[in-house]
Amino acid sequence: MSSTVTSSPTGEMQRGLKNRHLQLIAIGGAIGTGLFLGSGKLISVSGPSIIFVYMVIGFFVFFIMRALGELLLSNLNYHTFGDIAKDMLGPWAGFFVSWNYWFSWVIACVADIIAITAYVQWFNPEIPSWLPALITAGVLLVLNLQPVKYFGETEFWFAILKIVAILSLIAVGVILVLTGFTSPEGTTASFANLWEHGGMFPMGASGFVLGFQMGIFSFIGVEMVGTAAAETENPRKTLPKAINSIVLRILIFYVGALAIIMSVTPWNQIEADKSPFVTTLALAGFGLAAAAIQLVVLTSAASSANGGLYSGTRMLFGLSKDGHAPKSFSLTDARGVPRRSVFFTSVFLFAAIPLLFAGDGVVAAFTFVSSMCATMILFTWGSIVVSYIVYLKRHPERHAASQFKLPMARIAPWLVLAFFVFIAGTLLYGEDTRPPFLATPFWFILLAILWQLRKRKLQREGRPLTAAIPLPDSEH
Repeated sequence: MSSTVTSSPTGEMQRGLKNRHLQLIAIGGAIGTGLFLGSGKLISVSGPSIIFVYMVIGFFVFFIMRALGELLLSNLNYHTFGDIAKDMLGPWAGFFVSWNYWFSWVIACVADIIAITAYVQWFNPEIPSWLPALITAGVLLVLNLQPVKYFGETEFWFAILKIVAILSLIAVGVILVLTGFTSPEGTTASFANLWEHGGMFPMGASGFVLGFQMGIFSFIGVEMVGTAAAETENPRKTLPKAINSIVLRILIFYVGALAIIMSVTPWNQIEADKSPFVTTLALAGFGLAAAAIQLVVLTSAASSANGGLYSGTRMLFGLSKDGHAPKSFSLTDARGVPRRSVFFTSVFLFAAIPLLFAGDGVVAAFTFVSSMCATMILFTWGSIVVSYIVYLKRHPERHAASQFKLPMARIAPWLVLAFFVFIAGTLLYGEDTRPPFLATPFWFILLAILWQLRKRKLQREGRPLTAAIPLPDSEH
């Protein structure tokens, strides 16, 4: 990409992200708001079996990310998985995948802003819910108008905060278990709490299955590495490193943290509508530490929303380049920031404010929004996997030459697709996730109509249905 950036339709974004930025964006993306806010509800539904839920989801997410990694490195002219979809599946797929991903991030950002409101009200319930939502949306807008290196720097420190918080919680929890800490309610911290209150599967198979519906939301953002790769120095070196460390991160941050939380507080005493991270420390008498964790959880949600807005604007930028969105969205300023894309996407963040007044409270609003987002992310991840299957048939020579092959390349994509069918079933099975799941097809019908309108417009003007992807250097 060019190092100078013009404010013209041919303007390009800069490769301003360094290796440390990409590694921390990958970690930050894997530690979402779902872990901090949604895990209380998940534990109440699934009990200790939630640990296995996260292991299973993590297993399949690793394969999705390895497929994405191989695809991105097979041709460095791919900037997003929207580019991959249009190259492998056709212009319509680029349109659907990119607009769907843009919208799913708008929804995820709204979920994060709802979560931030809940965290702020923990400190002072008197604060009107619209105020933190309004301030957050404004701050996110300002942050995303900065050059990409500042986005990288912000996410770098946000991610470090999350990591330190979770590792501190694990350390405190281990100490409480080893010293046999007894709470004021008379509960003793012990690893035996994981299986002594109805076993590891206290809710049976149905509780285990229901854990997947919100568990999947916790992982939304893990694919952000693929969007950031286009603005990263030396992606051939940094991308494999970021993707390969995903399994370790899931084991530590999800499995480790939740196992410790349920060892300190038996799962049946954890409140569904509160963050178990905060209540665990408050229970241990660390009032100040609980407040500190609450602040970290708040910045974590802000980080997730910041990353989501970044991903959404980059998708919109790509759509504009393809002729699938208004031309003005691909204008960049002198610092390489697609400002109009940022402004347009930010407008939708203010939708969080009426949502806070519409439902039965913050967690209900969060559940509805996150379930809709989970349905959409299945489509995004599915497009990566289906694109990989086509890539394997169409470009066996690229696969053979790849230094970063997907393990079990012939079988893994089909296993992942079967897993997605299972997840769709769990979303349909859960009472509170069924309405948003059933609402999502209307979004795809709208997309199909918009695609037909856009396609006819491009044909009338004699323009290509999408921008061409140059061949990789090795094939010139």
